Amino acid sequence: MVVARPETGSIPDAPGSYQFQDAEGRVLYVGKAKSLRSRLANYFGPPDTLAPRTRQMVATAERVEWIEVRNEVEAVFLEYNLIKRYRPRFNIRYKDDKSYPYLAVTLDEQWPRAVVLRGAKRNGVRYFGPYAHAYAIRETLDLLLRTFPIRTCTRAKFDRHHRLGRPCLYAHIEKCVAPCVGAVDEAEYARLTAELVAFLDGDSAPVLDRLEKQMHESAEALEFERAARLRDQITSVRKAIERQQMVAPREEDFDLIGLADDELEASVQVFFVRRGRVVGRKGLVVDKVEDVDRPALIGGLLEQLYAGAPPDDVPREVLVPAMPDDLALSTEVLRHVRGGPVQIRVPQRGAKRELLGTVTRNAEEAFAQHKLRRASDHNARARALTTLQAALDLPEAPLRIECFDISNLQGSEIVGSMVVLEDGLAKRSDYRRFKVHHQAGQDDFAAMEEVLTRRFRRYLEEREEGAQAGKRFAYPPNLLLVDGGRGQLGVAVRVLEELGLEEISVASLAKRFEEVYRPGRDEPVRIPRDSEALYLLQRARDEAHRFAITYHRKLREHSATRSVLDGVPGLGPTRRTRLLKEFGSVKRLRDLTEDDLVALTWLPDPVGRAVYQHLHDGAR
Repeated sequence: MVVARPETGSIPDAPGSYQFQDAEGRVLYVGKAKSLRSRLANYFGPPDTLAPRTRQMVATAERVEWIEVRNEVEAVFLEYNLIKRYRPRFNIRYKDDKSYPYLAVTLDEQWPRAVVLRGAKRNGVRYFGPYAHAYAIRETLDLLLRTFPIRTCTRAKFDRHHRLGRPCLYAHIEKCVAPCVGAVDEAEYARLTAELVAFLDGDSAPVLDRLEKQMHESAEALEFERAARLRDQITSVRKAIERQQMVAPREEDFDLIGLADDELEASVQVFFVRRGRVVGRKGLVVDKVEDVDRPALIGGLLEQLYAGAPPDDVPREVLVPAMPDDLALSTEVLRHVRGGPVQIRVPQRGAKRELLGTVTRNAEEAFAQHKLRRASDHNARARALTTLQAALDLPEAPLRIECFDISNLQGSEIVGSMVVLEDGLAKRSDYRRFKVHHQAGQDDFAAMEEVLTRRFRRYLEEREEGAQAGKRFAYPPNLLLVDGGRGQLGVAVRVLEELGLEEISVASLAKRFEEVYRPGRDEPVRIPRDSEALYLLQRARDEAHRFAITYHRKLREHSATRSVLDGVPGLGPTRRTRLLKEFGSVKRLRDLTEDDLVALTWLPDPVGRAVYQHLHDGAR
C-alpha cells in the first residue's frame, strides 16, 4: 500500500497539522508544519531518500489529511492534542517511567484539603512535586500539618462529621482546625491554606519568622505550653525544609532536563527547582519511533512537557543539554503557556552546569535500569508470541489477543468479559463487559454466542465507518481466545463464519487440563507446561475470568441493594442513591438510629422513619 499523493495545489501553503491514516482510518502519524505544502512534499519523494521508519509509515498509510491554523504556535498545540487523542504508532512516545505522586491542595473546594494524588492533573488544584515516593510526601505532609492544620479528609468523611457535630481524631491531635464543625472561619482557613501553598512554593522564611515571633511572645507572657507547641512547629517546618535539597545559591525558579539515549530509546530526568530548592522530579522514557536527532528530540520533549501544563508549572528558565531544533518556536510555546517570558538555554559553566551534569547522570542510571528490565521482559514476551504462533500454526504472531469468558450464578445475571493483550501486555483501555440480555437459564454456549456476535458486529460496523479515537471495537484480534473446550470453540467458529470473518484465528483453553484446542483438530495442541506461550494464554484466560467475576459481583450487589430498599414509601431513586452514596452500604444504614435518619435535612421525617422501619423489619 502506498499513500495517495494529494494534488500539490490542494495543500495550503500555511501552518497546520497533518495526519497520515491507514485503510481503516486509524491515525498513524501526526505532524506539524510552518508550511503544510512544503512539509508534505518531503514525504512523496523517492522512497530511498526517506529515513527507514518514515518510509515504513508512508508505505503503511493510505491517505493524508491536514488542518490549517493561523500560526506555528497553534500548530504545536494542535499537534500535541491530536497525539494525545490518537496515540499514533509512528510518533515518538513519551511515557512516564512510573506514576509519580504529587502533593496537591484542592483550591477549588470551599474548605481546601491537602492530599496525595497521582495521574492526570485537574483545574483548580495546585500540585507540588512530583516526588519519587508517596511515603516521602506523607512524611512531609505529616510534619506540615502541625503548622498548617488544614483538612486532609475526603468529602464523605467531612460531611459525616459535619452531620454528627463532632470533629475527627486529627482535630484532637491538633493536625486539623476542624472546619467541619465550624471551629474556624473561612478567612482564617484561607490564610492557613495560602501559607501552606507559599511554603510549598519554597517561600519558607515568612513562616519561620512568624512562628519564632509568636514563640518569643508566648514565652514572655509566661504561656509556656503554647511556646512549647510553637517550638515543635518550628522544628517540624525546619525538617520539612531539609527534605527539599538546596541546589542554587539564589532563590531562583528553573527546570533542568537531563537526557541519555541511543538509536531506539531515550531516558529523560526532569528536576523542578523553585526558590533554589529541588521540589520535585520526574522521569520519562522516550520510544524513538521516528528518526530524530537530539535537537529535534529536545524540541518535542519541551512541547510534551509544557504544552498541556498549567501556567504555574512553567518556570522563567529551562536548562537543557542541547538547544531545540527550532528555538524560537519552543520559546514562544512556553511563553504562551506561562503568560510571560521563558528562557531556554544550555548552561556553560558554574553551579547550574554541575547540576545539569547531576541530572544527566540520573538519566543515565535510569536508562541502564530500564534497558535491563526491558531486555528481560521484552525478550520473554517475544519468545512467547513466536512460540504461540508456531504451536497454533497461526499466519502471523498474535500481537493482539482477545479473550472472552462467561460468568453466571445459577442462571442469574449472566455476564461476559473481553480482555485484550497487545504485544503480550494487558491493554485495559480496550477491556469490555457484556450483560447478556437474550439468554434465560444457565446456557454458557448461548451466552458466549451472544457476546461474540455483539463484539464482532460492532467491529464490522466500525470498520465501515472508519477507525476513530474512542472506537475500540474497530481493531480485529490476531487471535480470538475463548475460555472452555471444544464446545466453546465451536461457538466461536460458527459466529465468525456467520459474520464472514473466517480470517480471524481462534482457539480455546480448557481449565481442567489446560488443553488448547484449534479448529479442524480432534486432539488438543500440545504446548509444554512450562512454556512462556502457555503462560501467556493462561494469563489472558485468568484475566478474563477475573474481569467477568468482578462485573458479576457488582451486578449482584447492585441487585441486592436495590431489593432491600425497594418499596419504602417516599424513597425514590434519587433519595435512595443519595442515601447509599453518603453512608456507603445498607449495613451502615442499618447501624443508624431512627433519630439519625430523621435528622437528615434533605430526607423528610416520615421517609426517614419509613426507611428505619423497613430496614429493621426486613432484618428480623
